Amino acid sequence: MTKVETEERGLGEAGAQLSTAPSDSLHAPALGVIGWARWFWRQLTSMRVALLLLFLLSLASVPGSLVPQTAVDATKVDAFKAKHETLAPIYDSLQLFDVYSSVWFSAIYILLFVSLIGCIVPRSWQFIGQLRGRPPAAPRRLDRLPAHTTWRTRAEPGQVLEAAQRVMRRRRFRSRISGDAVAAEKGYLREAGNLVFHVALIVMLVAFAVGQLWKSEGGKLIVDGDGFSNTLTQYDDFKSGALFDQEDLAPFGFTLHGFDASYERGGPQKGTPRVFRAHVKSWEGADGTERRSTIEVNRPLDIAGDRVYLIGHGYAPVITVKDGQGDIAYQGAVPFLPQDGNLSSVGVVKVPDYRDGNGKKEQLGFQGRFMPTFALDRVRGPHSSFPALDYPVLAVNAFHGDLGVDSGVPQNVYQLETRNMKQFKDADGDLFRKFLRPGETVKLPGGAGSLRLDGVKTWASFQVSHQPAKGLALGGAVAALAGLSASLFIQRRRVWVRAVRGKDGTTAVEIAGLGRSESTKLPEELADLAVELQPDAPALPSPEDGASGDTAESAESAVTAESAEGEGARA
Repeated sequence: MTKVETEERGLGEAGAQLSTAPSDSLHAPALGVIGWARWFWRQLTSMRVALLLLFLLSLASVPGSLVPQTAVDATKVDAFKAKHETLAPIYDSLQLFDVYSSVWFSAIYILLFVSLIGCIVPRSWQFIGQLRGRPPAAPRRLDRLPAHTTWRTRAEPGQVLEAAQRVMRRRRFRSRISGDAVAAEKGYLREAGNLVFHVALIVMLVAFAVGQLWKSEGGKLIVDGDGFSNTLTQYDDFKSGALFDQEDLAPFGFTLHGFDASYERGGPQKGTPRVFRAHVKSWEGADGTERRSTIEVNRPLDIAGDRVYLIGHGYAPVITVKDGQGDIAYQGAVPFLPQDGNLSSVGVVKVPDYRDGNGKKEQLGFQGRFMPTFALDRVRGPHSSFPALDYPVLAVNAFHGDLGVDSGVPQNVYQLETRNMKQFKDADGDLFRKFLRPGETVKLPGGAGSLRLDGVKTWASFQVSHQPAKGLALGGAVAALAGLSASLFIQRRRVWVRAVRGKDGTTAVEIAGLGRSESTKLPEELADLAVELQPDAPALPSPEDGASGDTAESAESAVTAESAEGEGARA
């Protein structure tokens, strides 16, 4: 048997022995439940996962801005479901109509919360340990550090070290003398800023959660001269967070006493609003003192912890309807809703209790279009050419029949249901439609009564918003910016100054620095330190410099040159 065959046979026997070894000996030990739990916790509390969860949270917020939300506008949600009969059930099953209260959004939110806390707590203990610790002793070879300089002096080593420590303390370094060197460290606020940034993120998450769960928001349209009390029944629409209690509504109210509106009269911006200003009298509590205030766009009224915003403006024609007996069946200001920038507005008047000329009970309805500055042309028909009350005109259509208000089904106060009604016709058989100026009266056909436009009032719509923890969110945002700035612009670095007596009787001074992150200013800082040490440790002139050379400039240029050499060596 040849030598090669012998070696092949030996390798085959060794392979057979490995193949017959128990398979269990090749497997790593199982982690177990505790091991997997620790692994999962380490992954969850890592910075990589925290950033991933933050990205997922921002990504999960996108559907909330693209798909109508029930908490914001339930009417739009219903309209979307009616228009998209196939897509709506899918969206509903994915909770896309309630994104911010959905299970998957809440899960990302809570995981991010836990991840940040798990990341901050151990780093906080490490930071406390660093604050309680002392700067590390100087390395044996300072010349191997990225920034380094050295010179010789006749000063005593102890004198040099004491002077170096004084310089370090003036520059707010934490320093100590260890052996033949001064060890100093600076830039602890970098890690403090990092921790502040992460804590601020948690504060903002908590503030946003509190704001969503306990918030409330409602709208109210008020005609000039009318008032509002902060009770649920006073709102035109109201929505709140999941944990909001209606008993927590703050007791306050206000009355609208005048509204100022002005518009650009000429030029390319004609009709552009210039001033919207609501004058109100407000009070807090059941017997609070009234105070006058002004609410403007982006200048809300702060009252009882809530904010009242001005969000809309329009006109309310004052209408009087008399029945066939000559009695007043309806009288009051009717808010009309603007349809364009010139405040062409539409509205309805419903008169459920009415008697015609024969004393028969009936119901009336009027559809109206109000134009603050009336204009008429063949293309657009009757319309408003300017938003101010320059030439107000009200166009009305009159109907009689069943309004449907007695059916028990809720109705929109700004819409007229005409399925069970008939429109009045004049003596010529044409549909009844009239134009009225303030102070004018129109007779209804067949002695059914009359309608008079007494005048025009203004109305303003307000949004009453209760946003808890908004101050906490603002504080968290400011703290996050401050912490992020500190972590980006503050550099953590260590500096050592060594002074050793040489064989020739002179003292060799070495200064070296090490940055915890890349810093181009570290060599400059070492040069400044060397210059400040010159009065206590003047450098001996080198043969190249000559007896009259500037030793401070020599030390500074030495730092720059050696730092450049260090950078080149690393490259």
